[in-house]
Amino acid sequence: MTLEKFQNQDKLKPHKTSDREINDLLRLVKRDLKDAQVKNISNDRRFATAYNAVFQLATIVLYCSGYQAKGIGHHYTTFQVVKEILGKEYNTLFDYFDSCRAKRNIADYRHVGIASVVELDELISEAEAFYDIVIKWLKENTSVEIIVVL
Repeated sequence: MTLEKFQNQDKLKPHKTSDREINDLLRLVKRDLKDAQVKNISNDRRFATAYNAVFQLATIVLYCSGYQAKGIGHHYTTFQVVKEILGKEYNTLFDYFDSCRAKRNIADYRHVGIASVVELDELISEAEAFYDIVIKWLKENTSVEIIVVL
C-alpha cells in the first residue's frame, strides 16, 4: 500500500544501483558513525551526523529495491517505503528514526541545544544496530558484493 501510494504521488522513481554505489554509501555510513562519536563538537551536530548514517542505510535498502525517493520530503518517503520493504517487525524502529528526522530538522534549521547526550547515545546505538540489519538484508536479498573499506 505505501509503496503504491508513493509511486502514485510521484515521490519515487526507478533506480538502478551498483556494487560501487552501495559500497560508497556504506563507507559514508561508517564515516558518519565514527564522526558522531567525536566529543568536541555539539550534540546537535553529532546527532545530525548519526541520523545521516541511518538515512544512508535506509537509502541503500531503497536503492537495492530499485527505487529512489524524490522531491520535498524524500527523507520521510525513504523511511516509509523502507519500513514496508523490511516488514512490520521494523515499524517501531522506523517510527523512532522518523522522530529523529524531525529532531534533526529542528536542530539544523531552528534551534540550538535540541539533542541531549542520552538521545545522541541512543541514536548512535540504534544506527549501529541498523547497520547490522542492513548488512544482513543485503546478504540475504541482493547480489551486492560488500567491500567496505575506510
